[in-house]
Amino acid sequence: MGLRRSIYKTPAQMRAMVEPGLITAAALDAARALVAPGVTTLELDAAASAVIVGRGAKSNFQMVRGYRHTICTSVNEQVVHGIPGSQVLAPGDILSVDAGAEYGGWNGDSAFTVVIPDAARPEVVAERERLSEVTRGSLWAGIASLATARRLAEVGAAIQGHIEANAPEPGYGILREYVGHGIGRKMHEAPSVFNYRVSDPGPEVRPGLVLAIEPMVVIGDQATFVEDDDWTVSTVDGTAGSHWEHSVAVHDDGIWVLTAPDGGAEGLAPFGVTPVPIA
Repeated sequence: MGLRRSIYKTPAQMRAMVEPGLITAAALDAARALVAPGVTTLELDAAASAVIVGRGAKSNFQMVRGYRHTICTSVNEQVVHGIPGSQVLAPGDILSVDAGAEYGGWNGDSAFTVVIPDAARPEVVAERERLSEVTRGSLWAGIASLATARRLAEVGAAIQGHIEANAPEPGYGILREYVGHGIGRKMHEAPSVFNYRVSDPGPEVRPGLVLAIEPMVVIGDQATFVEDDDWTVSTVDGTAGSHWEHSVAVHDDGIWVLTAPDGGAEGLAPFGVTPVPIA
């Protein structure tokens, strides 16, 4: 019988997760810098790959059996797990990019959403930008809750509460089948991090807990299906989706966002939380 590993990390282990988090952030910045009409999603993948390899790390996405790319690129009705390829980005597209790096045996995982301007369809752009901003805000609400939460379920409650308070009528759909997770030696570890209210209080939030929090939100109904490529998750009703993610450590002195170069200072400021580096 194998040994069960604790979900809590030591301070030294959390410090070891800082560099893979920063490499992940740099890879996403490289992909984001290229986003424009006429660019293919495979070009974004190549840019992210160059950063990860150039910094002596590995793409942890490529360590997932059957997946050959560095990032996931999900466009419009695709919410998560989209495969980079020949798809050409167009004005008005909403694009979510997800990436992760392994360095020194530890992992980082993060995602962002961007909307490409389209002067011919300002109402579509505005609708999608609001979706992305609410989703981004819900991520930071969930992260901020870690500063005071006693149990993990409080994170999902904070995420859902932010979405409900800021989404237009009749509200947004929050994906139920896809959730956040612990992260460490493996990209996906226990515990699951729900993006909505649940009755189970979940594990204790205390120093050593490291999580990848990732709300996935859609304009319409939350129902999804997996495309024929066996990876891409798309909405059944064809409405657009948004995905934001950060890896976050809870330590003795506070919280630190591992996949944000500033530790999360900018995103946490509206919630009155100041991140503290891991000692």
